Amino acid sequence: MGAAVVRTLAAHGLRVAAADAATGPLTALVEDVREAGGRAHAHPLDVTSSTAVDAAVARIEDELGPIEVLANVAGVMRAAPALSLSDEDWTETFAVNTAGVFHMSRAVGRRMARRRGGAIVTVTSNAASVPRSQMAAYGASKAAATSFTKTLGLELAAYGVRCNIVAPGSTHTPMLHDLWHDPQGESATLHGDPGAYRVGIPLGRIAAPQNIADAVLFLVSSAASHITMHDLYVDGGAALGR
Repeated sequence: MGAAVVRTLAAHGLRVAAADAATGPLTALVEDVREAGGRAHAHPLDVTSSTAVDAAVARIEDELGPIEVLANVAGVMRAAPALSLSDEDWTETFAVNTAGVFHMSRAVGRRMARRRGGAIVTVTSNAASVPRSQMAAYGASKAAATSFTKTLGLELAAYGVRCNIVAPGSTHTPMLHDLWHDPQGESATLHGDPGAYRVGIPLGRIAAPQNIADAVLFLVSSAASHITMHDLYVDGGAALGR
């Protein structure tokens, strides 16, 4: 999803500072964007470290100018029954999915507030509001990120900074494919799994990362200039309109 967001924002004329802990894929992504005519810069970054985030944000603004848009897309999943989760599973999930959003949004939001403008979008999940078996840590971390982003939007509204959420459902990514342990995995995702008390996807298809990137693009654009604190579900109806 993060790669799709980088490509999409760059394709629409934004100069993108792409940050990720995985330096190899990050470098390859930026090279691809540049070959396609986009403007992108690689910034290796561990979002779980507030010190590293503060330094990276300062460096990016020194090199590229004021940050006008922030997309929080980093995420990890530790799939396991709630009672089988280790302390490390829980801590690592929240470190990226929740603390990472906090660190990035605080560092960039302070600067946006001083300049009285900007847009922040946090990519969470429909699992933030719909319980999913094996996703206790993931869903809880995304729910926390959702609540934080809405509260941030309330507090920064007076400064002209908009904060919104994109909540994907099942999307064709390695994270989803890793959950399919048998040939019926995709079918269960599409049509539901009564044994797990899970409905399927009413639109009858799994999302592509581009669907999520398009939603992010909309929310950071002028077309969404009067939208803030909104939770946009991009899940084909899987959450039944929650």
